[in-house]
Amino acid sequence: MISASEAAKHAVDHVTRLTGRDAEGVVGVERSDDGWQVAVEIVETHRIPDSADILAIYQTALDDGGDLVSYRRHRRYLRGQVDRGGRD
Repeated sequence: MISASEAAKHAVDHVTRLTGRDAEGVVGVERSDDGWQVAVEIVETHRIPDSADILAIYQTALDDGGDLVSYRRHRRYLRGQVDRGGRD
């Protein structure tokens, strides 16, 4: 079984390869019954200025060895957009 930090690295690698986009970082890691749930923040569209970039959160599921089981785009938003207490 891999550690949380290893799961995060694997998730970033999987999502960046599948989307062809840059990762900003990992915004969540959670152990599940059969592996890991990792949320990865991706830059979907670079804009000028950077504050106008469009970002997205991709939710991934990894097995105990770090292999990708599933992924999906969970949410898109402008960089700097503040969450007003709603669901991510």
